[in-house]
Amino acid sequence: MIKAGIIGATGYAGGELVRILANHREVGIVWYGSRSYIDKKYYQVYQNMFRIVEDVCKDDNLAELAEQVDVIFTATPQGFLAGLLTEEILSKVKIVDLSADYRIKDVNVYEKWYGIEHKSPQFIAEAVYGLCEVNRSQITAQTRLVANPGCYTTCSILTAYPLVKEGVIDVDTLIVDAKSGTSGAGRGAKVPNLFCEVNENIKAYGVASHRHTPEIEEQLSYAGNCEVVINFTPHLVPMNRGILVTEYAKLKRNIDGTLLSWEEIRAVYDKYYADERFVRVLDKGICPETKWVEGSNYVDINFVIDERTGRVIMMGALDNLVKGAAGQAVQNMNLLFGLPEDEGLELVPCFP
Repeated sequence: MIKAGIIGATGYAGGELVRILANHREVGIVWYGSRSYIDKKYYQVYQNMFRIVEDVCKDDNLAELAEQVDVIFTATPQGFLAGLLTEEILSKVKIVDLSADYRIKDVNVYEKWYGIEHKSPQFIAEAVYGLCEVNRSQITAQTRLVANPGCYTTCSILTAYPLVKEGVIDVDTLIVDAKSGTSGAGRGAKVPNLFCEVNENIKAYGVASHRHTPEIEEQLSYAGNCEVVINFTPHLVPMNRGILVTEYAKLKRNIDGTLLSWEEIRAVYDKYYADERFVRVLDKGICPETKWVEGSNYVDINFVIDERTGRVIMMGALDNLVKGAAGQAVQNMNLLFGLPEDEGLELVPCFP
């Protein structure tokens, strides 16, 4: 049995990790870390876990935790893990970090966009960016540190990745419009996230400055083997969970000036995703909806060709707490320990 510890177990992503791992046949959680609820029973924080989890919450002592478990999930704010991680800790345990501390390879870019000093940049090069569908071969038994991608970034990257990789679109024209449920902002009390602020409302935020922007750009730049600079605009919508992205880009034309057909673009998506367990490319004419992936580790993707403008409109939907956070973290953990990638993740989407 793999022993797991979760730092930040009482946040939304941490709570989702607990829910998923409760049904994982190869893993047992032995440490529910929560600075705010030390010595309180976990089910008293999340009453849905009554008679399921009897353990009490512990502190966030990373060094002590590393002595007791095989894998640590850090569902913590930016800067937490970077401020505590040492070679001694990494020599004892595998870590899947759900924060952005090791996602971006250029420390200067990280510090610029997140506004904090990175305390352990020596581990950035070693960290594997844990987008399984792209970097699966790099996530092995020898991997010590996985940087679990963000929710907006997972959806944005996977939706455009095949077309960027194959050079089908002009990346200089790529625009990403994204919408997220309020759980993406975390469980902490914030005035902008109060019911009366969010209900019957939709708003853009982080316009031209959202910190997931460089993560999307970096990964798509690797895919296209060129510099990718995008417009990324997130919006907050009044629902609990889910992300929907709509992306726009100019299609490159054939030598005779014609656009690629629907069948040709679909073949590009199928080249990368036909055998992927958690990426579903929908039938022609069906646009992804967040409700169709809620509670699951699926990403639903589709596209429409706009013949009039010469653009392709790409769409993707996922659950920000599952494939956008905890589910993807478990998917990464499965790869680290040589388990079936979908172990514990056979989650049928909830509907309605």
